[in-house]
Amino acid sequence: MYSVAVKRDFVAQHFLIGGDWGAENQPHSHHYMVEVELRGSTLDKHGYLVDIVDITANLDGLVARYRDAMLNFLPEFDGLNPSIEHFARIFCLGFREQANLAGLSGLRVRLWENDIAWASYQLDL
Repeated sequence: MYSVAVKRDFVAQHFLIGGDWGAENQPHSHHYMVEVELRGSTLDKHGYLVDIVDITANLDGLVARYRDAMLNFLPEFDGLNPSIEHFARIFCLGFREQANLAGLSGLRVRLWENDIAWASYQLDL
């Protein structure tokens, strides 16, 4: 099984809801790092699983949506606590919607909210 991944970083804001998490209940920023990983068993005639340029274009489009945004106010977070887990799932589903994933067997998004904490969400395709 082959894997290829691309990473990007961006800053976005949020505040946690539904519990008492002290300062996390107030609007604050995170310097997020997102990694999109694609998996499959077959390479194309050029030896690529997926062209990194294509991954990058789709990833950059999603990053632009979230860069400098207040996550709580985006429709995809409506009614949700904007946790790193929810964000990883939302990002993964967004990537699946816009990318051509034909012939691939898996997609995983790993999202860090700082140097030590991350969550991931993966789909079998």
